[in-house]
Amino acid sequence: MSSASDRPVVRLRGVDKRYGDTLAVSGLDLDVAPAEVFALLGPNGAGKTTTVEMCEGFVRPDAGTVEVLGLDPRADNEALRPRIGVMLQGGGGYPAARAGEMLRLVAAYSANPLDPDWLLDTLGLTDAARTTYRRLSGGQQQRLALACAIVGHPELVFLDEPTAGMDAHARLVVWELIDALRRDGVSVVLTTHHLNEAEELADRIMIIDHGKTVAAGTPAELTRAGAEDQLRFSAPPRLDLALLTSVLPEGYRASEISTGEYLVEGNIDPQVLATVTSWAARLNVLATGMRVEQRSLEDVFLELTGRELR
Repeated sequence: MSSASDRPVVRLRGVDKRYGDTLAVSGLDLDVAPAEVFALLGPNGAGKTTTVEMCEGFVRPDAGTVEVLGLDPRADNEALRPRIGVMLQGGGGYPAARAGEMLRLVAAYSANPLDPDWLLDTLGLTDAARTTYRRLSGGQQQRLALACAIVGHPELVFLDEPTAGMDAHARLVVWELIDALRRDGVSVVLTTHHLNEAEELADRIMIIDHGKTVAAGTPAELTRAGAEDQLRFSAPPRLDLALLTSVLPEGYRASEISTGEYLVEGNIDPQVLATVTSWAARLNVLATGMRVEQRSLEDVFLELTGRELR
């Protein structure tokens, strides 16, 4: 029997959502585990925002069931709202409100909030605390929206494009904060157009297109599924590749793709690297410029959807 702590914090089963003649979400199943970062990816119009809005209670599904922390996001919204944090892509701030005032106001609605001053400092907003929302830069507005989403110390956070408009340093700060949320037991559902962000942060990823799931799994599972690594290196030309193939695991291929340029295909691990260098040593030659090329999440995304993320 599974305990309450093992149950998904977000659970969708057979969910449909239609806007006129457009089926935005079709038969979608989704589970988010406690204390995991779950990334929802897809091209524009794939159904990501609609899916998240149904989880947040802003949109009613036409079919299927949506459960968040064991509750119906629409029927039980009053009970659910204090337990979740929501970061909207547009920021959603009051134009004339000062950044610090906004964050303290949101914190005041929580029974056990994080320290607003600590959060402002962590996100590099201390100097902007007295600046009105409309005068903040786009990146500052994004960081303030993130602060407002998590200041209430929620159990679950929905982050829509959390690092949009941020420079590289601010993006790393947000990454560290999301990782800290996970370590603190908070579940995070995020959408992002930065594929490296999803690959770096997410425990699991779901790629959707035309409202349907096209792939799901850990970043490693998605990038390794049905794909082979490539080991490239340089060495003297016309070496004995039959000898190399005989000592590699079954199914690996070795070839000289151009004069003195070699390619080994298969799942490249440290043992395979050691095998190649030992083979070169037996021939008394030096293999140089060794590099392993693996399929990236972007490769997987384009292969599955045929489209860029945005």
